[in-house]
Amino acid sequence: MSIDASAMCRIGCGSGFWGDSPDGARQMVEAGVDFLVLDYLAEITMGLLAGSRRRDSSAGFIPDFIDYVIVPHARAIAQKSIKVVANAGGMNPNGCRAAVARALEVAGVNLKIAVVTGDDLLAQIAPLRAAGIALPGDLISFNAYLGARGIADALDLGADIVITGRCVDSALVLGPLVHKFGWSWKNFDLLAQGSLAGHLLECGCQVTGGILTDWRDISGWERMGYPIAECFADGTFTLTKPAGTGGCVNRASVAEQLVYEVGDPAAYALPDVICDWSEVSIEEIEADRVCVSGAKGAPPSGLYKVSAVVTDGFRISGELTIAGRDAAAKAQRTGEAILARTRAFMREAGFQDYAETLIEVIGAETLYGANSRARKAREVVLKVAARHAHRAALDIFSREFLASATSMAQGITGFAAGRPKSRPVLKHIGIFVGGEHVTARVELDGIERSVAGPQRRHRAKQSPRKGNEEEDFSTGPTRQVPLIALAFGRSGDKGDTANIGVVARRREFLPVLRRDLTEAAVAQYFAHLAKGPVRRYDWPGLNGFNFLLESALGGGGTASLRQDPQGKSYAQLLMDFPVRVPEDWFLPGAPLSSWPCSAER
Repeated sequence: MSIDASAMCRIGCGSGFWGDSPDGARQMVEAGVDFLVLDYLAEITMGLLAGSRRRDSSAGFIPDFIDYVIVPHARAIAQKSIKVVANAGGMNPNGCRAAVARALEVAGVNLKIAVVTGDDLLAQIAPLRAAGIALPGDLISFNAYLGARGIADALDLGADIVITGRCVDSALVLGPLVHKFGWSWKNFDLLAQGSLAGHLLECGCQVTGGILTDWRDISGWERMGYPIAECFADGTFTLTKPAGTGGCVNRASVAEQLVYEVGDPAAYALPDVICDWSEVSIEEIEADRVCVSGAKGAPPSGLYKVSAVVTDGFRISGELTIAGRDAAAKAQRTGEAILARTRAFMREAGFQDYAETLIEVIGAETLYGANSRARKAREVVLKVAARHAHRAALDIFSREFLASATSMAQGITGFAAGRPKSRPVLKHIGIFVGGEHVTARVELDGIERSVAGPQRRHRAKQSPRKGNEEEDFSTGPTRQVPLIALAFGRSGDKGDTANIGVVARRREFLPVLRRDLTEAAVAQYFAHLAKGPVRRYDWPGLNGFNFLLESALGGGGTASLRQDPQGKSYAQLLMDFPVRVPEDWFLPGAPLSSWPCSAER
């Protein structure tokens, strides 16, 4: 059946984070997408931009947007009538607009630039406190996650480039879809489906085969393709990537991105809609083309999540490479000695003890805790980190750290970078405020107007949780395999909470996963990392589960001393979780007849 191209909207993502490759924007411009969206912001990024703006009031936006998108591609963007939507404004959307305008003037290109503001609530601290909202003291930023309405309004007004500050990542795609198809803000199924498209696109190459569990199956890392969504008025969309690029678009790549940084899949709360993605269908229609449908929506809560950034003292960390027999043991003792030595000098100088310390032995599988199998490693990296209220106390750590090179274990090297330096701790705190306190605004050509916000409150349904059930489906002999034989997954973070999505490779694997991969079992497996409760949600459409691990990231983001403050490794850690399966699954023609494959021996 032929497709009416006028009824299709092609949206391409050219950046998944601040620091992503400039090649993404180039691919999308060359492909001639209708909308080029660029996602630069994460919780860590907002902390960095807050610190930048605090040092320089004219800073606080993403310079990559100007340097790698506007400057090299302005002419092509204008010639191909590509609309650009980016959250590059960060903490300073108007400063970003001014920089874009200067770049367009130099290029001789005339494009209309709109700015969506209203996320910065720092000036409203006093009335919010007066309204009874408990807020921390030393706030350096206070930004609400706006929805897609401001973006859609800006495009309706004729903007060619829309710059936002903090908004939910998926809004960068939902806004263009509402504008293109004229969707009603009360058609919540369409809003949920459009938000799903945004969620899948927002991280760039993560949906086109990047960081896939089955990484050996992916070719073309040197030129990964960035994602394009071909969207239709009924909300369905097809995910693909530019021809001739690396990576892949298949069920696994899409499913892994779908579970990324999601809580309850039946109640994913956004400012414009409560999304139910629990029954989403992912269908491979041909090579590198996947159709996604089945999202449902409900009215939003009327609440906005707000990211508060506060200063919380200072942090420092140093790394040393240690080689030789029993390298892990030498590293551990060296780290302990460095902390003991610096504590003694701190006491002499009149300082209190550290607020927090951490020793990690990279190469000895510190992240695995009691599940480590590398205690006899002969080459490791020692990381010692600490927090303190006073920078001068950490100056002692900086001064003394390298003394270990000649006074402690033999085999220490890797200290050419010099003394470690301290930096402020920027801590994120998540707060919810009512929609009456948040007013988005659109400014274009010197004219500003307010954007209507969702007011209706809705109590989202909770998806089934079967965290402690055990299903006895077989009484015969069993064999133990690692989880990766039965499932793939992806992990992410929200503040100090980590999520791990687990998707069964075959539907028939679900009963054993449900039986062995309980909340209690996962909590025990991550007991050295997760200090809060573990919750498991069913994800029936994906044949899988989503786990939430609370207080699992040492504070998360820039506040954490850990090597992995964002839970990026957690799904991979879980892939070694032992699962019991029927012995007859290994018979010829049975589900695990080819296990272990050569790549896993």
